[in-house]
Amino acid sequence: MWRNSAGFSSKLLTSKSSSFILRVPLLHHGVASRSTSTAAGSGSESTEAAGSVKLGFSSTEWVRTGSPGSSALDLSSVSAASVLKGRDVVDLAKHYGRCYSELSKARLSMLVVATSGTGYILGSGSAIDYMGLCYTCAGTMMVAASASTLNQVFELKNDAKMNRTKKRPLPSGRISIPHAVIWASSTGILGTALLASKVNMLAAGFGASNLVLYAFVYTPLKQIHPINTWVGAIVGAIPPLLGWAAASGQVSLNGMLLPAALYFWQLPHFMALAYLCRKDYADGGFRMFSLADASGQRTAAVALRNCLYLLPLGYLAYDWGLTSGWFFLESTLLALAISGTAISFYLNGTTKDARRMFHASLLYLPVFMSGLLVHRVTESEQQMTIENSVKIVQMSSSLDTTEEAREVKRMKRRPPVAYASVAPFPFLPAPSYATP
Repeated sequence: MWRNSAGFSSKLLTSKSSSFILRVPLLHHGVASRSTSTAAGSGSESTEAAGSVKLGFSSTEWVRTGSPGSSALDLSSVSAASVLKGRDVVDLAKHYGRCYSELSKARLSMLVVATSGTGYILGSGSAIDYMGLCYTCAGTMMVAASASTLNQVFELKNDAKMNRTKKRPLPSGRISIPHAVIWASSTGILGTALLASKVNMLAAGFGASNLVLYAFVYTPLKQIHPINTWVGAIVGAIPPLLGWAAASGQVSLNGMLLPAALYFWQLPHFMALAYLCRKDYADGGFRMFSLADASGQRTAAVALRNCLYLLPLGYLAYDWGLTSGWFFLESTLLALAISGTAISFYLNGTTKDARRMFHASLLYLPVFMSGLLVHRVTESEQQMTIENSVKIVQMSSSLDTTEEAREVKRMKRRPPVAYASVAPFPFLPAPSYATP
C-alpha cells in the first residue's frame, strides 16, 4: 500500500556533466513505501562521469521502510553496470564466434558437408531419411572443424610467415593454443560419437579416419614432400563416401563415382592455387609441387591430366544407373570446359591462365553435384526401367516364337517334294496345293 511522505519532484538534477540520477524501489521486509530523504549537506548533487546522461528525481527516492538505516538504490550504477556487462558478453561471444569460425575454416567445412550430404542422398535410393541426413551433416561438420583446427595448431609457425594466413586466430594471438586444442578435441569427439550413435559405425569410421589422415598425415607431409597434394585429394574424396555409407550402410561401386570426381577435381583446383600462391608457400616452408616448377608447365600437365579423367564420369553415372542420359551430356560439357582452361594454362603458363583454371574449378564442383541430384535415378525408377526392358525382350521373343511356329505348321501341311514332282509321270496332272 502506497503512502505519500513527500510530493513528486519535477525537478531534474543537473550535474557537471549534465547527468541525471534515476532512483527505483528497493524491496525490504515486504512493505513498499515512498519517503523523503535529504542528502548530507545542503542538497548536493551527485557528480557523474563526463558524457553520461541519467534521469532522476530530486529529493524523492523510492525506498522500503520497516527498518532503520534503509538506503536508496542508485539504478544508474546498476543499469550502467548491467548494460556494460551485457555488451561485454555480446562482444565476447562475437569474438569467440569469429575465432571458432576461422579455426574451423567454416566455408571449407561447409563444402565438405555439401559433398557428404550429396553422397547421402545418392545412397538413399527411393526414400531419404532426413533425420539421418541431418545427423550425418552435423557429425561431418564437427569432424571437419576439428581437423581444420588441429591443422592450424600444427602449422602455427608456418601460418605466421604467410600473408594469406598470418591473421588467423592463432598467429594473431586472438586465441590461445590450449583453447584451440580443447575446441578441436571436443568437436572431433562429439562429431564421431554422433555419427556412431545416430548413423552407423561405418560412417563414424570414415569420419575418424579422415580426421587422422588430414591432421596427422597430410598436415606434416606438407613440409616434407610434394606428394601431400595427392594425399590431400584422398582426404577430400572421403566425405561423399562417408555420406553414401551413412545412407546405405555399405560401400558399393556406385558409391565410388562422386569420391572419384572429388579426387580428380581437387588436383587442378589445388595445382592452380599452389601456383598462384607459390611465394607464400615458399615463405611458409611448405613443399608444394609448384615450387620446383618455375615455368608452370609440369603443374599444368598434372592439372590437365586429371581434368581429362573427369570426362568419362558422366557416362559411368548413366551406365551404372545413377542418373539419366542428360547428366551424361552435361557432365561431359562441364569436363570439357575445365579441361579447356587447363589446356590454356599448359600452353601459356601465365598467372592469368592459372587463375582462370582456379575459377573454373570453383564452378565445376557445385554444378556437377547439382546435376547428380537433379538427374538422379532412384531404385524404383531403375526397377521400372529393368521391368520394361524385360517385357520388351519377352514380347520380342514371343513374336519370334510365333513366327517359327507358323513356319513349322506351314511346312507340315505341304507334301514331300517327290509327290509334287511330275517328271516321272508326265501323263498325270500336276497336283495343286491350297495355300494355308
